[in-house]
Amino acid sequence: MAPAIERGRFPLYTIVTASQKGGSGKTTLSGHLAVEADRAGAGPVVLIDTDPQGSLAHWWNSRAQPTPLFVKAGLTDLGRALGELKAAGVKLAFIDTPPAITSSISHVVGFADLVIVPTRPSPHDLRAVGATVDIAERHKKPVIFVLNAATARARITGESAVALSQHGMVAPVTIHHRVDFAASMVDGRTVGEVMRSSTSAKEITELWNYIQFRLSRLMHDPKLIPEFMPRDQAVAPLLSGMQDVPDDVADEIGVEVPSEEDVVQTVEPPPFYNGPERRSNPPGTPYHGPERRANTFGRRTTLPYHHHDEVGGRK
Repeated sequence: MAPAIERGRFPLYTIVTASQKGGSGKTTLSGHLAVEADRAGAGPVVLIDTDPQGSLAHWWNSRAQPTPLFVKAGLTDLGRALGELKAAGVKLAFIDTPPAITSSISHVVGFADLVIVPTRPSPHDLRAVGATVDIAERHKKPVIFVLNAATARARITGESAVALSQHGMVAPVTIHHRVDFAASMVDGRTVGEVMRSSTSAKEITELWNYIQFRLSRLMHDPKLIPEFMPRDQAVAPLLSGMQDVPDDVADEIGVEVPSEEDVVQTVEPPPFYNGPERRSNPPGTPYHGPERRANTFGRRTTLPYHHHDEVGGRK
């Protein structure tokens, strides 16, 4: 490891992927983000597998490329391993955690600079988020939620993002469910290495750009700012919170830091409608009874049925 790395030049930033819900996609996301970070020149990058199942280790062992680096570390020697990696000049460490073992996750999160919580947009996954958030808050670690394995144009995806935003930051990039994510990892590669121009590869690239930029703000390190940041990820508000970002860096990533005049500007609200209620039933219409849709979730109320004595009438 040492001959390929200049020792001691950079700090080591640690990104922990954690979720107590099994099947959330932690291992897949950790591998893809580490490869993308290494490809983007943010390395040296190392993957650390603390999951006893060793899924990440099996994937890396079938990988032809020597980078990102890989370390299999137990909970007891994780701190020592990170210290050695920092001394060797590694810049980024991605740590995959085991599911459902609270004490193990808590121990690993204690070393994190940033915690990534992949979450499927489902009621079961959303209910399991609370325990992971509690662990991060206990260690005072920043959290970014990533909606993972989402169905395109599904209503529950947007609802899940709203629910997660009440607990912390939600990444503006959603990773959608596609077969190519799993298929690309069969032989130790990622979707970006197999199909660079695919939509899945683009999602991973945009997600890493966002995470890298977010980490640069948290660590107050402008050197972490990605070379390119898509304009549709709304990075201008993030830049406004960084006091030490030079103007030339902001120009390189294609955004403008808002000035004080821009921040205080407000938009005039539209004129308030002061006419009659247009959804009511005015006199002369066929139905002149109560509004039947004025109920929870827009459901129609059931009007009381009046019995009548005609033959064939409903009783």
